[in-house]
Amino acid sequence: MSTNINRTSFASLLLLLSAVVALGSAYGSQYLGDLQPCKLCLYQRWPWWIAGGMAGLVFLFGGPRGAGRQTGETVRRHALILIAMALLAGCAIATYHTGVEQHWWEGPATCSGGFTLPKTLEELHTNVQRAVTVRCDEIPWSLWGISMAGYNAVASAVAGLFALNAGLRN
Repeated sequence: MSTNINRTSFASLLLLLSAVVALGSAYGSQYLGDLQPCKLCLYQRWPWWIAGGMAGLVFLFGGPRGAGRQTGETVRRHALILIAMALLAGCAIATYHTGVEQHWWEGPATCSGGFTLPKTLEELHTNVQRAVTVRCDEIPWSLWGISMAGYNAVASAVAGLFALNAGLRN
């Protein structure tokens, strides 16, 4: 194996471990810390699942074996760039959620915004059926003034830039 193959394998292993830590933190806070996620919190998990799955595949299989060293390395590098794109999209989602929490901009109507009193019993019934238990514009937990969405934005950006750097290196 050449140095580049070792480098991409190592990068994919670090990205896989990052995804395990990020998702483990999210699910741990949900099931052990009793912090129920809002809709935007759930959306933030998808990029980590995609990145972790792709990083695991790159680490385990590392591209086509019989196609030659150059082709295999190209496949690994392209996979790392796709992982970077997923994580940077996750950073955008987390940044958007952080802005909603900080009231810098309005969030989706389905999980944030003001409450209006219903005018009829039918409207009340409809509102109760569509009731959202966890609001996107409230911060259920923070450390040093930074919410979980804020930490996820930073982690996604760092991991995404790392994957992009690893994918673009020769």
